[in-house]
Amino acid sequence: MKRYPAFDPPEYVDWEPDPGLVDEYRERTSADPRRREVLAGLERQDLLDLYRGLLRFRLHDITLQRWVRRGVISKAWLGTGEEATTVGAVHALNRDGRQGDYVGPMIRNAGACHEMGMPVADMLRGYLGSLDSPTEGRDLHVGDMDHGVVTPISMVSSLSTVMNGFALAFQRRGEDRVALTWVGDGATKHGEAHEALNFAAVRELPVIFVIQNNQVALGTRLDQHHGPEDFSEWGRAYGADLLEADGNHVLDMYAATRLAADRCRAGKGPVFLAAETFRMGGHATHDVEEARRTFPAELFERWGRRDPIGLYEEFLARGGVEDPVDPPETGREERKRIRSELEEIEEQVTRQVEEAAERALESRRERMPEGPEAEGGVFAEGSPGGTSGAAHGEGR
Repeated sequence: MKRYPAFDPPEYVDWEPDPGLVDEYRERTSADPRRREVLAGLERQDLLDLYRGLLRFRLHDITLQRWVRRGVISKAWLGTGEEATTVGAVHALNRDGRQGDYVGPMIRNAGACHEMGMPVADMLRGYLGSLDSPTEGRDLHVGDMDHGVVTPISMVSSLSTVMNGFALAFQRRGEDRVALTWVGDGATKHGEAHEALNFAAVRELPVIFVIQNNQVALGTRLDQHHGPEDFSEWGRAYGADLLEADGNHVLDMYAATRLAADRCRAGKGPVFLAAETFRMGGHATHDVEEARRTFPAELFERWGRRDPIGLYEEFLARGGVEDPVDPPETGREERKRIRSELEEIEEQVTRQVEEAAERALESRRERMPEGPEAEGGVFAEGSPGGTSGAAHGEGR
């Protein structure tokens, strides 16, 4: 894909495929027999749709960075380097709006919104606070129940208990549906996360918890807040199944999530999915330099070589687009043809995101909420010295 020196992490700007990592990527698609079987069922269009999703996520984040540089917004929370953890998981679910599976993203999983069907323009409107944003200008955390997306909560682990509620409803109604949410490595230290994991395990709920280990909690390294090296034993601790996945490998995330969802649909949930990835920037756009001081440069370089989009692109070009589990050896001309097809897809997605950004900016110019509109759509409305409507059961 095209690289953006002003916005991409330095390790991505002159990215070239590491032959050893390309071989590992290829081998992982067939290493596990169960995951191999899942991936064998993917059609060519499915594989290209995953590529579209990764691009859409990266370009959505680059749009936000542009806006920060231009002073349109003050800062943004990005998923750069972690796109596969989100896109692979979402594509493995039943994306059928209100009748399908439900996801509860963290703000760093913004790609879940557009891959579940939300327009990118609506997501960007959320940052701009326009009246036609999903929250009507009240919050940059956006979701849409019509697309099966539960609006994120600022306290990132709090959504895990909410998603248990959806899973419990699915279970009690006997519905063949699954709830999925992401819990960051730092968020696992919150009490609500433990409550959610335990409750789900005790009630055998059809819910998937993706433990998204991006190695850092705000500015605290994993080794400073987590005793073990990883989360591989967390399933055993709660009495639940746990799968591990390469969070930078979109096909591994897809296969692991599909297996987890199948288990949940069979009444054998919950499933914890430990995904190893890395945050290639700051907690938000305002503290990138601080984040760079948190880890040694070598760690950024190592994970930079594992760009989830670059590696997937290389995998597809080397025959993966024809067969994801046993890719044929492609010659120079065939690789050139596939890369040309991928470039055309990138051009299409780029235009879509750019048009979405223009529509969002138009909303900022023409459809911003007026002050009195803040009083609508809330649970209570009160007056100075008076009693709120909620106290009388009149919340609206």
